Amino acid sequence: MRLTVNGRTRQLDVAPDATLLSVLRDQLHLTGAKPACERGECGACTVLVTSADGVPDPIYSCLALALAHEGDSITTIEGLSAGSSMHPVQTAFIEQDAVQCGFCTPGQVLAAVALLARDSAPSDDAIVRAMSGNLCRCGTYPKIVRAIHSAAATMRGSSGD
Repeated sequence: MRLTVNGRTRQLDVAPDATLLSVLRDQLHLTGAKPACERGECGACTVLVTSADGVPDPIYSCLALALAHEGDSITTIEGLSAGSSMHPVQTAFIEQDAVQCGFCTPGQVLAAVALLARDSAPSDDAIVRAMSGNLCRCGTYPKIVRAIHSAAATMRGSSGD
């Protein structure tokens, strides 16, 4: 199959029942997406799939069959930054101390990126709804909300809105 991950197109031999998570981790050695519940309940395996309209959608890679994403553009946490420059959401998570153990952080960051691609100035309620599929056992939810607001303001400022 052909899969574009983090801007790089790869030809892969994939078993029909292989999940996108297993292909990312075991074949491409991208370990940012985590196998945790493996039932689509925690969000630790969240990655972004960019559709034809250019808007990234967060998906649980533990539930997605890899073959179903033939030709899709996938972004993992490893592909979010541009060289040595972190994405504004990554920077905001650090600045707002929205990470503790860090296990959920890749999925949280990617879900936040998808939210901000759809809504450049989300309300607290919109953030809570958008992030509800990503669990944080450390309880940093208030800091995550602050980080998303901070990233949104930075991104609006850099785009001239």
